[in-house]
Amino acid sequence: MALELGIPFIPIRKKGKLPGEVLEERYDLEYGSAVIEVQRGALKNGDKVLVHDDVLATGGTALAAAHLVRKSGAVVEGFNFIIMLGFLGGDEKLNALNYNIYNLAIS
Repeated sequence: MALELGIPFIPIRKKGKLPGEVLEERYDLEYGSAVIEVQRGALKNGDKVLVHDDVLATGGTALAAAHLVRKSGAVVEGFNFIIMLGFLGGDEKLNALNYNIYNLAIS
């Protein structure tokens, strides 16, 4: 998607998957906790970011990604998901933060 739009692609991955110095964010899951990371310096102050993920379920990962973007000084302009599992309420958590949310399919 980023290649097609001619914009940078900045991966946010599970702990230990990215090289170099990273910023990390811990978040809760239904069954424990997890940590995601972004490379330090990949995002700059004022960068506008669209967080894209495959599935929106409870919203924990998306919120953690938003926190990482903010830690980097960048701004989350919205979220994009392929599938939203609406019955799990993740969209309500994101809507409470006034984010634009786009989905290809809702289940």
